[in-house]
Amino acid sequence: MTVSLFDQFEAPSLFHISLITIAIILPMAFHLSSSSRWAESRHLTVQTWALAQIVRDIFSPMNFGGHKWAALLTSLMVFLITMNTLGLLPYTFTPTTQLSMNLGFAVPLWFSTVALGMRHRPTESLGHLLPEGTPTPLIPILIIIETISLFIRPFALGVRITANLTAGHLLIHLISAGAWALLFMMPPVALISMMVLFLLSILEVAVAVIQAYVFVLLLSLYLQENV
Repeated sequence: MTVSLFDQFEAPSLFHISLITIAIILPMAFHLSSSSRWAESRHLTVQTWALAQIVRDIFSPMNFGGHKWAALLTSLMVFLITMNTLGLLPYTFTPTTQLSMNLGFAVPLWFSTVALGMRHRPTESLGHLLPEGTPTPLIPILIIIETISLFIRPFALGVRITANLTAGHLLIHLISAGAWALLFMMPPVALISMMVLFLLSILEVAVAVIQAYVFVLLLSLYLQENV
């Protein structure tokens, strides 16, 4: 049977039953929850400190209305980081490489921010479609351009994280296959390829975390425009 490079991105199945639900829910069991003890474990302490720093950096520029979204966006970021990083392990599946899943997060949240702005601040929300001081002949063109850019935002969010994770997985797969093929023919070249693969794996862990942070950060910026 011919195996394609993109077969690794297919949803796992067992006896023709899709296991994508298990792949999404099970990794969340690795996160610790607070207990009634006075002294917490090091893992939980680091986890709590990291979440507090991220929440402060993202939501400090917002007013009080935007702080109501802190729990939702923080949970989303933790979920994306978990999915992205665990997908780098062997024999695992990365649900966030599916464009449908990423758009399923991006479109409703983007639409919620737009609907919130149109409900509470319609004048300011519509004012973003036309920059101040625009020459009169350019007004229709700029309104069309800004409207298109507004509706492209959720698709850009979904495509960005999908493309970055997919490209990283494909690159790791290609380099690892090349290193294995050269192991017996050209050992020095294979050793160099393995070193590059190790560095690339570290880079992909950083990319997995950064992409989740950027996804939530852009959503927070869209929210900031409308609250």
